[in-house]
Amino acid sequence: MEKDFSQLDTIIQAYQSKPGILIPLLQEVQNLLGYLSRDALRYIAEKMQIPVADIYGVATFYSMFKLKPQGKHIVRVCMGTACHVSDADEIKDALRKALQLQGDEDTTEDMQFTLVEVACLGCCSLAPVIMIDDVTFGKVAMEAIPKILQRFAAGEES
Repeated sequence: MEKDFSQLDTIIQAYQSKPGILIPLLQEVQNLLGYLSRDALRYIAEKMQIPVADIYGVATFYSMFKLKPQGKHIVRVCMGTACHVSDADEIKDALRKALQLQGDEDTTEDMQFTLVEVACLGCCSLAPVIMIDDVTFGKVAMEAIPKILQRFAAGEES
């Protein structure tokens, strides 16, 4: 392994003798690195003597874990029933266009935004809904999307 994961050793040592440690350990590693890289997962597996497939299984099962770098702002687009019938697909497409995301990309080149589809944001009466970080936008119109994104890019997050 080429990368220096010496910072991970402290985290790993704190959890090594505790049962049921994998989820909190992965949370701390993600907090440190920003995401769980394949190299980090292999390193943890080696140090903890846990099959890498088991660690990868946990990391991919829970949506809180990210396996690639995330943007500064997380843009969640609700795809629940109420949003779906209120043109959520078109909202998602407008977000992808405004963020200039190509193919299966979900994070902008400048690492400012990551676009994520979610099953439900719990704001059905406001459909269609998007959430950027902790700010919810309801009854979103496609023409409003560039302006909403510009506010976050400029640091006006409210």
